[in-house]
Amino acid sequence: MYRVFGALDELVAIVEEARSVPMTAGCIVPRGDILELLDEIHAMYEPELNDAQDVLDHRDKLVNDARETAEQTVSSATSEAESTVANAREDADRMLRDAKAQADRMVAEAKAHAEQLVAEAQAEADRAIAGGQREFEAMTARARSEANRLIESGNTAYERAVSEGVAEQQRLVSDSEVVRAAQAEANRVVDNAHAESERLRGECDLYVDSKLGEFEEFLNGTIRSVHRGRQRLRDAAPVAPAGGPPLVEDRAGGRRR
Repeated sequence: MYRVFGALDELVAIVEEARSVPMTAGCIVPRGDILELLDEIHAMYEPELNDAQDVLDHRDKLVNDARETAEQTVSSATSEAESTVANAREDADRMLRDAKAQADRMVAEAKAHAEQLVAEAQAEADRAIAGGQREFEAMTARARSEANRLIESGNTAYERAVSEGVAEQQRLVSDSEVVRAAQAEANRVVDNAHAESERLRGECDLYVDSKLGEFEEFLNGTIRSVHRGRQRLRDAAPVAPAGGPPLVEDRAGGRRR
């Protein structure tokens, strides 16, 4: 390396000491000395330049190999990513189909159960109403029969009292005092008969009213039972899934789509 610097110094000295060409910036130098020094410098630098070229060639090979490896890695990673995305999409689609099938099955089961509960409640309400109607008709028939019996008994007592009063009046018609007393007695008997008839009619009305009140309590209890059943059906109704159609209330108190 020091010989190279020495040769360069000799070249500089030769150029500086060379004779100038008149009227120009050039100079006259000894060709042989210059070429000798240049050959010497070339000989000293040639191995290093060859080594540097080898290093550059090796660097280019490493860069090309690294580029090819990177491209292969990127291609492989891209293929693997696309495969992973495709598999994930298939898994998501399958999970979505399974979830939708499960939701449809649950909705169908809930709908069937709700319809069964509505049918049972409707049947129970029909039975209760039919039983109440039969009980009402039976109680009304008994009340009507009892009222007719009481009215007939009152009419019979009234007619008997009137007949007795008329007979007594006719028997005592010959004596004015007796007639007046008989008339008064007949009037009293008639008034008593009217009062008894009114009392019997009032008792009949009270009896009928009490029976109708009992039937009203029975119907109110039946209506409350039906209302509680409908409320339980509302509380047990399923919630509509997101995005699905809303649940509406039908005439029996249940919910349907």
